[in-house]
Amino acid sequence: MFKWFFPLILISACWLLALSPFSSKAEQWSYSVDYIQGEGDVQGIKMAAQFHTDWLRDYSEHLHLYFESSVNFWEYGEQNSHDTNFVLALSPVIWYPLGTVANKPLYVEFGIGVSFLSDTNFAGKDVSTHYQFEDRLGLVYPLDDEHSHHVALRYFHYSNAGFKKPNPGLDFISLSYLHYF
Repeated sequence: MFKWFFPLILISACWLLALSPFSSKAEQWSYSVDYIQGEGDVQGIKMAAQFHTDWLRDYSEHLHLYFESSVNFWEYGEQNSHDTNFVLALSPVIWYPLGTVANKPLYVEFGIGVSFLSDTNFAGKDVSTHYQFEDRLGLVYPLDDEHSHHVALRYFHYSNAGFKKPNPGLDFISLSYLHYF
């Protein structure tokens, strides 16, 4: 029971900060759904809520920052002998425009966050710790002129950064749909 306490407190603190009176009118919320494909037969889904802020506008008008809180469900193997993992993650993410495609901006996104895996043995790998870093690199493209719908292609890497051995890491590619509300 205790192993779930810290991740829930961390995610709750993020949401409380986001809902704080420090929020401005330029800040927005969105949600996303990702289909995840990992090494071998690993498949999954990631559901996330994002809090978009204008905190980096003082440094550059091109930088866009959001904080993402997500739940991942991963599955590996055959129907009768499969392995599952449940993951909670919290990541700051930055978008930066690369250029335009069909008169719409194409963004690169990158971020490093923290995650909590329910199982340290998954898909034939011993990742040693429940706590992992969630690294991401992706391309994001708006589907409409109002920029309220986006698609993204992302690479995710989960690793404990060598704090404990073994540290083989887990790699994923995802296709994502994001919508502002």
